[in-house]
Amino acid sequence: MPILADGNFLAILGAACAVTLAGFGSAKGVGMVGAAASGVISEDSSKFSQTLILQALPATQGVYGLLIGFLIVMKTGLLNGAMATISTTAGLQFLCAGLIMGGAGWMSAVHQARVCVGGINCVAKKPEELVKCVVYGVMVETYAVLALLLAFLIYNGIAI
Repeated sequence: MPILADGNFLAILGAACAVTLAGFGSAKGVGMVGAAASGVISEDSSKFSQTLILQALPATQGVYGLLIGFLIVMKTGLLNGAMATISTTAGLQFLCAGLIMGGAGWMSAVHQARVCVGGINCVAKKPEELVKCVVYGVMVETYAVLALLLAFLIYNGIAI
């Protein structure tokens, strides 16, 4: 059987996509916000905690991707050394769950970072507006949470 039709390969690929893609987005997002925040605290170090809150927001997508990836490797039996024989159909379902979480996680983390960089700029001038800036960032987070929900529902429906 070609490797691209092997259910076990597809399932592990799904876990890898969830973790890696969402992780890429979070790493890029946290870096973008951190760079903006560094400029602000170089002028006023008292704004560290406010800027840190905004920087933490894009990190959550990586956590969501890790969660889906971990669930996949647990369900397949990879962690306990007794990997199940997974059909091609089930492998494709795992891959879909991983791609949904990974892709949406990557995109939402990068776009959330852009919003949070704007929030950093706002907090630099008006620190009392932090909550409003966080709300803007959380609005983007909604789409990562929706992807997490869909990925989990797909994962939960896979019979092996």
